[in-house]
Amino acid sequence: MYKRLPPLNSLKSFESAARHLSFTKAAEELFVTQAAVSHQIKLLEDFLGVELFKRKNRALELTELGQAYFSDVTKILHRLAEATDKLLAQKNNKHLTISVPQTFGIQWLVPHLSDFNQHHPDIEVRLKGVDQDEGLLSKDIDIAIYYGLGNWDNLQVEKLVEENLLILASPKLLEQNPVRSEKDLKNHTLIHIHTRDNWKNMASFLQLDDLNIQQGSLFSHTFMALQAAIHGQGLVLANRILAQQEIDNGHLQVVLPTNLHDPKSFYVVNHFDVNDERIRAFRAWIIETMKQK
Repeated sequence: MYKRLPPLNSLKSFESAARHLSFTKAAEELFVTQAAVSHQIKLLEDFLGVELFKRKNRALELTELGQAYFSDVTKILHRLAEATDKLLAQKNNKHLTISVPQTFGIQWLVPHLSDFNQHHPDIEVRLKGVDQDEGLLSKDIDIAIYYGLGNWDNLQVEKLVEENLLILASPKLLEQNPVRSEKDLKNHTLIHIHTRDNWKNMASFLQLDDLNIQQGSLFSHTFMALQAAIHGQGLVLANRILAQQEIDNGHLQVVLPTNLHDPKSFYVVNHFDVNDERIRAFRAWIIETMKQK
């Protein structure tokens, strides 16, 4: 247990009076009366059981014990002020921690983040890439982007965009081995993401019963699969949002036009009953921005 501490107001009065060697100047600095300062000093001396000042006609001097105490108290009050400033700085730090699937962060959010920063320069964004979504936000995450079916009952969920799955390949690969019809897909290696389900659905959609979906590499992340396709390792199926940057810069191109809907969509999610201007700002920005893309 802490020992009994002297009253803070008395310490403030003592420090100021000792620094100025004047009760009058201390009173002016602290916006109180001279009598109030004198009263606080008396309380402190009674508490300590020692005399801190030598009171002369028109002069004020510190006693030897008072000088030593002043030196220690000054350091303590300075450290207390620093600790308070540090806490207030942390309290007022408007950072926003956003959890995103890694490919979405790499391919879409990071390239567009400068626009959010321009609109909200007072909000410090902290991005955290995740491997998968479990429908549960930890306490250190303010808001997240999920890629899934939208069935997260414990969160506030809003769908951002629905897209088709695109069949993509590098231009160089298609130049060497063109795809002029659905049947030409059988002449290519297939690249899979997470599972082989999307290529299974595409084969059914295109009525290609003999498309061998069991061949080809399987990648845990979309950005890895896209890189494999860019390097000519095969054909990849990917959501347009995740592949648009590579299409725009010419690294990948659409092999065949299809209308197969991606069963998963992107959602912005956060905890219920959150009244935070940073979260509201990011939600509004990403919803509006993705409508325009």
